[in-house]
Amino acid sequence: MKTTMHLISSLALSLLAGSVLAAVSPQEAAQLGSSLTPLGGERAGNADGSIPEWTGGLGKGAAAVDARGFLADPFAGEQPLFTITAQNLEQYRARLSEGQLAMFQRYPGYSMAVYPSHRTAAVPAAINEAAKRSAVSTELVEGGNGLKNFADSRYYAFPIPQNGLEVVWNHITRYRGGNLRRSIVQATPQTNGDFTLVHFEDEVAMPTSMPDLDPAKAANALLFFKQRVTAPSRLAGNVLLVHDSLDQIKEPRMAWVYNAGQRRVRRAPQVAYDGPGTAADGLRTSDNFDMYNGAPNRYDWKLVGKRELYIPYNNYRIATPAVKYADILQAGHTNQALARYELHRVWEVEATLKAGERNIYGKRRFFIDEDTWQIAVSEHYDGRGQLWRVGQAMLMQHYEVQAPVYAFEALYDVIVGRYLAIGMSNEEKRAVEYGTSASAIDFTPAALRNAGVR
Repeated sequence: MKTTMHLISSLALSLLAGSVLAAVSPQEAAQLGSSLTPLGGERAGNADGSIPEWTGGLGKGAAAVDARGFLADPFAGEQPLFTITAQNLEQYRARLSEGQLAMFQRYPGYSMAVYPSHRTAAVPAAINEAAKRSAVSTELVEGGNGLKNFADSRYYAFPIPQNGLEVVWNHITRYRGGNLRRSIVQATPQTNGDFTLVHFEDEVAMPTSMPDLDPAKAANALLFFKQRVTAPSRLAGNVLLVHDSLDQIKEPRMAWVYNAGQRRVRRAPQVAYDGPGTAADGLRTSDNFDMYNGAPNRYDWKLVGKRELYIPYNNYRIATPAVKYADILQAGHTNQALARYELHRVWEVEATLKAGERNIYGKRRFFIDEDTWQIAVSEHYDGRGQLWRVGQAMLMQHYEVQAPVYAFEALYDVIVGRYLAIGMSNEEKRAVEYGTSASAIDFTPAALRNAGVR
């Protein structure tokens, strides 16, 4: 009898573990592209029609693209439906997050212009198919700090998520346009609005687009990232290299930095978790980049649910070359007169620091767009539970390559009144360059020295 009960208990525990880790059934996955969008959003609009039905997103020819790759605004003629200010804030409170409300409290002149909602998200057909394969095959490794059975799909690990950690992995594994190269700037304005720009050249390479990559390395690779500082002169020539993996238990993130002054390449274990962000003046951590990145193992993740929220969306105007960096970067926060908000459904996920783990953020909250799996708004709390930093990403669709991206992202310290903005390219020679060739040899520590030549 004892043996029988032990077998029954073991079977029950096995089934419970399977229900946590298993992918969805083929019947559930069949919703993708029917009642759900191909990436897992609800196809239908909301009850009052303020969020429309998803009908395929923006086509590649939605508007003009200039010779340097900058996009025209498909919605340039639209006017705001209304503008949220401190004076009418209570009327819209239900569709604002705690962090967004804190911005109005911290900055009395803060405002949000809300426009008609357009569900513009679209990715290539091959990526939609990859997401469907992920739905029926991908599982979390034990502890959730990685993925298995994912190497053949590569994108959108859990388009029909069962928990908060799966939602976060969708953000981490989302489609960004494949291999790319971009020139961007970062700024950390003082409280009076003065700023100095830090210029970066970023390269991203996907393992499926690196012909010379060792197959054994490719099997567990998520992406390869290289970032070179080109200005100001005191920082120029410094280079960061990151190798991110799918199963971070088997193979944690590997990072190296080349210091141009010392002419040395060194391992950089600090480029993870709450390690300091590059040239960030202490205003962001390594895992604040891209709104959130890296291993999620230091937190317990809770799926709060879905809600409707006013989030930055279709921000073509603020990304145009006609707008200069000085037009965007103001005291306290970026120029809200240039920002566009729309009502969209988001997944709300809350992360609480595990007992015995270390991070400067004791609790975090993320609001993730259902159509793109991009984090649109983030909230970060200190160890005392006080709201410390509020993140905001200016979402837009690069329709010419069918890639949902950020015009830029910003992180606001609502305690001291400063912020960091990164990803702007308005005044650069060209916009993001997609489809770039990538060689594995260019993403090795040995290649950093050449990359850092001033």
